Amino acid sequence: MPLNAVAHLNFRGQAREALEFYASVFGGRATVVTYGDFGMPAEVPGSANVVFGEVVAENGFRVMAYDVPGENRPVEVAEPATRRENGTTVTAERFFLSVRGESADEVTPVWKGLAEGATVIEEFGPAQWSPGFGMLTDRFGVTWVIDVAHA
Repeated sequence: MPLNAVAHLNFRGQAREALEFYASVFGGRATVVTYGDFGMPAEVPGSANVVFGEVVAENGFRVMAYDVPGENRPVEVAEPATRRENGTTVTAERFFLSVRGESADEVTPVWKGLAEGATVIEEFGPAQWSPGFGMLTDRFGVTWVIDVAHA
């Protein structure tokens, strides 16, 4: 039986919005189960938050997410965690999410969708190692690398 590694994103009250956004960008369907669905009384703060969520698309894209219990506010970063300095990507992040396609035509719509409200670190375009490469941090604070497989 094959094993699959799937990114699981942690949010503070934004998981539903993020999952719906990713479904609009990548296609597929967002599944959302709330703490309330698991029996938390509706009057308890956080009962409408996501305890389990995922987007699964026919093109192979899959991501999971939930809202970390506790205070419902997005984590704010004083300065971007990833940035370009002197032609080099500098980051304190432990990971990026990478989406790779076979052609620029295949990944350009993904780039355009994720770029809405994002901080672009490196514009999508040809690179020395790929016919198409770009990096951005989306409006939810997730950094994505979008590229085209080198032939």
